[in-house]
Amino acid sequence: MASDNTEGQKTWTDRACAWVANDELFDHLFAPVTAAVLAAADIRDGESVLDVGCGSGTLLEAAVAKGASATGVDISGPMVEAARIRVPTASATEADAQTADLLALPGALFDVVMSRFGVMFFADPITAFANLRAAAPDGRLAFACWRSRDENPMFSQGIDLLNAELVAPPAPTPPGEPGPTSLSDPDRLDDVLSRAGWRNVDLQPLDFVCDYGSLHGTDGVEERLSIILSTGGRDAREELEPRLGPAGWQSLLDRVRGTLRPASGSLTHPAAVWLVTAD
Repeated sequence: MASDNTEGQKTWTDRACAWVANDELFDHLFAPVTAAVLAAADIRDGESVLDVGCGSGTLLEAAVAKGASATGVDISGPMVEAARIRVPTASATEADAQTADLLALPGALFDVVMSRFGVMFFADPITAFANLRAAAPDGRLAFACWRSRDENPMFSQGIDLLNAELVAPPAPTPPGEPGPTSLSDPDRLDDVLSRAGWRNVDLQPLDFVCDYGSLHGTDGVEERLSIILSTGGRDAREELEPRLGPAGWQSLLDRVRGTLRPASGSLTHPAAVWLVTAD
C-alpha cells in the first residue's frame, strides 16, 4: 500500500470548492453524526482538541463554542481556507495527518482527537492512527466513519445512472483501500486502532436519515443532485458533459431527477456509520 496520499490530496483539492458551496446542506444532512461525535468526544472548557480532516470547520466551530482550543488539519488547501474563514479563532493547517509532525501544531499535546468522516482516506491507516496517538498520548479519540456501501445509498442513489453512461464505468473499490468505506469492516477497524496503540476501542452503530428537502422545504431533488455532482458523480460529469453536449447532458440529468423524485414529501435515504471511541 502506498505510504503517501498524493492522489487523495489532489482529489479533495479538486472537490473542495463544490463541497464548500454545499456546506450548509452537508451540515444539515450530517447533523445527527456531528451531535454524536461531539457527545462522544465530551469536550470540556479549556481542553485542546485536534479535528482530523476538518473540512470547512464544522467540528472546529463546535469545539470553540465549548471553550476548547481547537486545531484542525486537512489535506485540502481550499478546505483549510474555508475553515479559517468560518472559525477564525481556531487554527487550521493544510497537511496529511498520517505523515505530518502533529506535535508541531498549536495545542499539542491534545486532550481530544476527533473527526467526522475525515479518517477513511489514509494510505496507511495504522501509521496514521499511531501518529494521532502520539499527538494525544493521554487523550481520547472520537470519530464517525461510514459503514458499508450497501447500507449507504449516499454512494449510489442517482450516481449509478451517471456511471452507467461512462465508456468505462468505475470498478468497485477493493476492501480496505482508501475511500469513504475503507473502515467499514468492524474487525479491521478494531485491529487498525489496536495496532496503532489505542485502547478501549468501542464501535457503536449509528443509523440516521438523510433528508434533502427539509432544509429549504422542497422535494429535495435539486439538493440531492447538487450533492451527486460535487461528490460521487463529479468524475462522471467530467466525461459525460463534454461528450453528450449541453442538450444531452441536461437530458441525462432529467433522467436522474426522475429516478430521485419522491412520490410525496421530501427525498430521503437511510445512512449508517460507526461511532468510534478509544483512549
